[in-house]
Amino acid sequence: MSVVIVGGNECMVRPYKDLCAEYGCKAKIYPKMNAGLRDIGAPDLLILFTNTVSHKMIRLVLGERRDRTRVARCHSSSIAALRGILEEHAAGG
Repeated sequence: MSVVIVGGNECMVRPYKDLCAEYGCKAKIYPKMNAGLRDIGAPDLLILFTNTVSHKMIRLVLGERRDRTRVARCHSSSIAALRGILEEHAAGG
C-alpha cells in the first residue's frame, strides 16, 4: 500500500516512515511545501496532518489526487495519531 503524508514535523519523518513500514506501507512524506509536492502520484492513502499544514498545501494536494485515493485528515501529527490511521486503513482495508 502506498501512503503520502502531508504536514507533520520535519524531525518525525524517519519515525513516520518506520511506522508505515511496520504496516507494510511505502511512504512519501512532505512536512513542508516543496516542488515535489506537485507530483504525489496516485497513492492508496493520503494523510493530511491539518494542524501543521497550510491551506495552500491542502488545496494543492487535494487538487492533484486521483479518484481511488482515500483521504484521512487528522489534527494531531503525533505517531499515535498516525498509528490509529494506519490501523484503520492499512490493517482493516
